[in-house]
Amino acid sequence: MAALQFPFTVFKSQKKMDDSSASDMRCGDLSENELKRKFHLVDISTRADPYKLTKITPFNQPQSRFYGMHGQGEKITQQECARILFDEFRSLSRPFAAYGPYKHLIEKMITHLQEGEGQAFRDPLLDSALKEQILNDKSKKYSSFLRLKQALASNIDWNLCCFDNARKHTLIDAVKTSILPKFCRFQDNFNGMGITIHDTWATHITVSSLKVEKDAFQAVINYKIQDHFGLDNDDIMKAKFNQFHFFRIWFLLQRYDRFGFKPFFTNLEARVEIKWSKND
Repeated sequence: MAALQFPFTVFKSQKKMDDSSASDMRCGDLSENELKRKFHLVDISTRADPYKLTKITPFNQPQSRFYGMHGQGEKITQQECARILFDEFRSLSRPFAAYGPYKHLIEKMITHLQEGEGQAFRDPLLDSALKEQILNDKSKKYSSFLRLKQALASNIDWNLCCFDNARKHTLIDAVKTSILPKFCRFQDNFNGMGITIHDTWATHITVSSLKVEKDAFQAVINYKIQDHFGLDNDDIMKAKFNQFHFFRIWFLLQRYDRFGFKPFFTNLEARVEIKWSKND
C-alpha cells in the first residue's frame, strides 16, 4: 500500500483564480448613452450629476425651485465628482454593515477601489471571517469541513497509521457533495460580509498535513478563496441591485468610460485544524 502524500489538493473550482477576463472585472467600457438607455441609470446620486459634472443642491435651497426636487449647483471637475460619489458610496454602505467586527471592511474596500488601481485586496479580518464561517457552518450535513473530517476518520488505515493513496477519491468526493464557504446567511446582510464578499468566485481546498497515531489523528485544512469586487451587466440589471443608489454609483464608477475605476480580486485564506480521536 502507498501512503497519500501531503499537501493534497482535494478541490479546485471550475472558475479560475486571478481571472481578469471575468465579466465583473471590466471597467471604463460603457458610454453615457449605454448607461442610460440599456441600464436605465439616470438617477445616480443625490450629491452630484456624473453626466453633467455638477453638484446637486438639496431641495431646501432656493435655487432648487428651478429643477424640482434637486437643483443643479456649481460645475465641478471630473476628479471632484468622483470624490463626491465615492464619499456617498461609503455613506450608503453603512446599512449593509451595521454591526460586528467586519463592519468597517466595506468602506476599506470602497476606498481600495478608489485608490488601489486594481491591486488585489487582503485583510486579516477577511481571513478571520472565513475561518469563523467554516467552523460554525450551520449546514452541518453539507459542511465541507465536517465532510472532510468524516472522510479522513472513515478511511485512515489505523493499522499502518496512514491514509491509503488508493482512497484519496473519498476526500475529493467529500467536498464535491458539500456546500462551499460563502457569506449568504441572514446575518451577513447586516454584518458587512454579505456586501463585501457574499458568494465567491474561486475556491481551492487542500489537506496540508495529516498526522496519524494509534487511535487519533490531527489534520490541517487550508482554504483559499477569491472573490471579485466588481459588478457585471447582469448584476445591475437585477431589481434588487438596480433599485439602490449604492449599486448604481458602484456600477457607474467602475464601468462609465469617464471614470473607469478598476475592480479587484479579494483574497481570503483560512488554516483550520482537525483533532479527532476514537475515544471522543
